[in-house]
Amino acid sequence: MPNATNALGSPGDAGRSDAARLASSQALELSRNAVDSLPDGALAEKLRMAAVEGRPLRVKLGIDPTAPDIHLGHAVVLGKLREFQDAGHRVVLIIGDFTARVGDPSGRSTLRPMLSSQEIDANAATFQEQALKILDGDPARLEVRRNSEWLDMPMAELLRLVGTSTVAQLLERDDFAKRMDANEPISMLELMYPLLQGYDSVAIGADVELGGTDQKFNLLLGRDIQRAYAQPEQAILTMPILVGVDGRQKMSKSLGNQIGISDSPPEIYGKTMSIPDGALAEYERLLGREPEGADPAQLSPRDAKRALARSLVAWLHSEQAAQAAESHFERVFVEHEAPEEVEQAGFTCVDGSVHVPGVIAQEFGMSRSDARRLIDQGGVTLGETQLAPGEHDVLCERADGQVLKVGKRRFRRLSAE
Repeated sequence: MPNATNALGSPGDAGRSDAARLASSQALELSRNAVDSLPDGALAEKLRMAAVEGRPLRVKLGIDPTAPDIHLGHAVVLGKLREFQDAGHRVVLIIGDFTARVGDPSGRSTLRPMLSSQEIDANAATFQEQALKILDGDPARLEVRRNSEWLDMPMAELLRLVGTSTVAQLLERDDFAKRMDANEPISMLELMYPLLQGYDSVAIGADVELGGTDQKFNLLLGRDIQRAYAQPEQAILTMPILVGVDGRQKMSKSLGNQIGISDSPPEIYGKTMSIPDGALAEYERLLGREPEGADPAQLSPRDAKRALARSLVAWLHSEQAAQAAESHFERVFVEHEAPEEVEQAGFTCVDGSVHVPGVIAQEFGMSRSDARRLIDQGGVTLGETQLAPGEHDVLCERADGQVLKVGKRRFRRLSAE
């Protein structure tokens, strides 16, 4: 007669099976909204092994400080990192102060301009503070590193790293291949970038790495480099690229279509209200901001945008700020009145008049020629009256105490000095 334990499986088998099911369930939840979870089953296996070893996963994200501010496009990945933190894992946020000197070629059809060390340091100084609007800053859940700690390496170590990959392998990247076909230059520095990013995973012992879909090649190469250094290979998750408020191109400060993490509440609210209707569901899904207490399909696009705008301001600032931003929007853009609080701007009278383009240039960083053009296009109002084309100088007594409105969102109350 067969042994009952052998026939039915040992109690240990049942325990391992339960652990595997739990890990698979956790992996499914943590990979929600991801485009890729690679290799298949790798995240579940990482979670299972971490549970067996009684430790949190080390979940990596590297971002180069190529700009001083981060925006909601970055928040898609940062929000996923927060989910890993909330599940008990440790996020390793790598500020790429060394790789920023090289320039990530992902998604680029031309060479990136190289930043100065001063620019990189200035950008990095604000990055961590803004990321903490989303991430949990508990040292048990967050480790912040700069990759200059390990990438400023001896030549022997650099040669070892370069030896882990081939030129043919690197040129398989879609953006490199397109530039080769177009006979456009690819610098040796750009070829080095994926290797340096992969070494970051070796340096911090990454179990999981996150990135946008444009980072898929780099993330997979990181697995190859870990293997070359006899380390377990990381699982990878790629997240969708959020479109900008124009609804067409990816969110980017250089394109001027971004909503910044550090934008003021009225700016976040107003920019959100300008999102095209067709992009709204993607914002709600990727940022985890689905309206509560109502079926989104039953909301009008305007009400859905209002709900999203309130949610984003409350998330990045506070509920009180969200209420104030909504009141500001209603007053200024629906009722077409000036905000309750308007910043003062002094002006000097010259021969009894004030040159309005000069005031606009001074207050809003616009050139005088652009300010004149805006006036001529009907985009400037003084008090209740729209300035006429060519009306660049107005009497001081007419301007004194009046609200100057430039475009849709910029206001100053003028005061003669």
